[in-house]
Amino acid sequence: MKQYDMADYPQELSDLCSQIRQLLRVKNFQKSDELLREAMGEYPHAPHTHNLFGLLLESLGDHLTAMKHFRAASALDPTYIPARINMRHFASFYPAGRWAFDESDCLEEQKQDNYKVEYDEHGIGRVIRRV
Repeated sequence: MKQYDMADYPQELSDLCSQIRQLLRVKNFQKSDELLREAMGEYPHAPHTHNLFGLLLESLGDHLTAMKHFRAASALDPTYIPARINMRHFASFYPAGRWAFDESDCLEEQKQDNYKVEYDEHGIGRVIRRV
């Protein structure tokens, strides 16, 4: 397995996201599959590769396995917003909006406050997710 500096890690994954975005746009599923399997071997703990593999599987119509990869990406890094957006998007009966290939597709998600604190009559606060 090739060794990488942490400084190279995000840039190479960012380049991979751009490549996969273009390959899926032109429906080159075979090349996408090859690149992602190689990247999963090189970056076994990166959520990016599982998120992108989930998008490839959705493109191929394998919804169940795609959702497993989105969950794997979220489990590897619970703060990775693209996986969370894709899980929400593809779990809907009527998906709307764009696919989240990387963080650049999540700008409106990052800006909005998804949670609020509500207090009961005893002054105990609870975190409530906004819908």
